[in-house]
Order: sequence, then C-alpha cells, then structure tokens
Amino acid sequence: MAELAATIARLHALSDLGPEREAGLAAFAELKRQLNCGEARAARRTPAGWVAETWVKQGILLGFRLGALAEHPGSPPFSFFDKDTLPTRRFALTDQVRVVPGGTTVRDGAYLAPGVICLPPAFVNIGAYVDAGTLIDSHALVGSCAQVGARVHLSAAAQIGGVLEPVNASPVIIEDEVLVGGNCGVYEGTQVGAGAVLAAGVVLTRSTPLYDLPRGVIHRGSAEQPLVVPAGAVVVPGGRAVTRGAGPAWGLSLAAPVIVKYRDGKTAAAVELEDWLR
Repeated sequence: MAELAATIARLHALSDLGPEREAGLAAFAELKRQLNCGEARAARRTPAGWVAETWVKQGILLGFRLGALAEHPGSPPFSFFDKDTLPTRRFALTDQVRVVPGGTTVRDGAYLAPGVICLPPAFVNIGAYVDAGTLIDSHALVGSCAQVGARVHLSAAAQIGGVLEPVNASPVIIEDEVLVGGNCGVYEGTQVGAGAVLAAGVVLTRSTPLYDLPRGVIHRGSAEQPLVVPAGAVVVPGGRAVTRGAGPAWGLSLAAPVIVKYRDGKTAAAVELEDWLR
C-alpha cells in the first residue's frame, strides 16, 4: 500500500499525465480494487480523531483526470454517460450485499460490507465505506469518501455528503449504530459519534452551531476542524431567534439543531425521539 500511495502522490502532482497515462490507469485500477475490498479507506481513526488519507483522495481525483466521457450500459429508454474510468460496481452473491431491485447505483471503488442492505433508489459514490449490517434506505445518498459504520440506519432521503476536495479534509464520518432520520443532511466533514440519533430533518454542516441542552455548551466546527456530534447524542431540529435587523419585529428564527438528551441504553431510539417530537 505504501508503494501505491507514493505512486499516486507522484502522479497527482504532474500537470501533464500524457506520458504517464498507462501508469496512472494501472494505479487507479489497483486503488479501486483496494477500495472495493475495504483494504484502502479515505479516512482512518487515530487517537486524536479521524484524519483523511490524502493519497486515496488524490487517487480518486487521478481517475477523474484520466477518464474520458463514454456511454455506460443501460436498459432502454435510459442512457448514461460518465467517465470511462468510473463504471458502476457489480456485486456477486459471495459479497452478501442485498441490492434490492429498483434503481440503486454503486460506483466501482466503494466498499459495502457483508450484510449491507440497499433499498431503491439509492446512490453510493466512489471512495465510500459502508460497514456491516447498515441499511441504506430509499433515495439516500452516501457521498464520495463518506465513512459509514456498522449497523447504521440511513433513513429515506438521508444525504451523507461527500468531501473529495481539499484532499486533506476529513470526509463525513458516521460511526457505528447511528440512526440518521429521513431527510437529514450531514455535510462538510461533519462527524457523528457512535449511537447518536438524528431526528428527521436535521441538517449539519461545518458552520452549523449545535446546541447541547444537557451539557450547556455549543458545539462548533471551524475552518480547521469539523463539527463533531458527541456519541449517544439525540439531535432534533430546533430554532434560534434572529436578534439583528428586523428579525425581532418580524419574529424570525433560524434553523438550529439541538441535542435534547443523551441515550442511556434503557430506551429505544424511536421512543426517545417520540417523546421530544410528538
């Protein structure tokens, strides 16, 4: 892997890939193989937190640079055109991944562990990692390089954003046993800790302040650090008053995610949310 990383870093730095085209295609093919089997990942966990694997992102961008627009296989009346270096992934029964008929697409170079279920239509982009037992519900997106843990539920229309550039930026991280409610959006490298619950409609970005009622703090991201949702947090959509300009006179408020409690292991996630949302 170290040799592949060095090769990709060298090729990524070239302004003209023409003389190195064959070497680039070979390196990208090997990267996709490693991504497909979960050997390579776009981010890794360290004692200090999650960090991006820069060379993996460089390799994916290399594949885009080397590709040419081509027609991809599709059943009439549908037609698809994409880079010829970025085909869709084909699964075998031995992969033990359930891809329910109805329009789901997984790009080559995405890892889906045994036991993952994809309900149609869903899309999983290159560089994504989805661990065992996770459910990707209808109309859900797992963006490029997003890292999704085991036994996660991505509810209908959940959007897990991709972070491909800048190459040193951590992608979106969803840790084990997280429930992401319907129509949620998690973007810009946001990290959601294990066992957290995001109620339907919660939107999280690097610039979103997250209000923590139980602990009396406000969690924030920055230009250098992502927004981190603590493990076990139960997050619901909330609002905060607009105090400037005509905001008070007009009674305006802005959407604001709020941590209303932390899971204690005694109550099912659905019951915890129902108590706050009904």
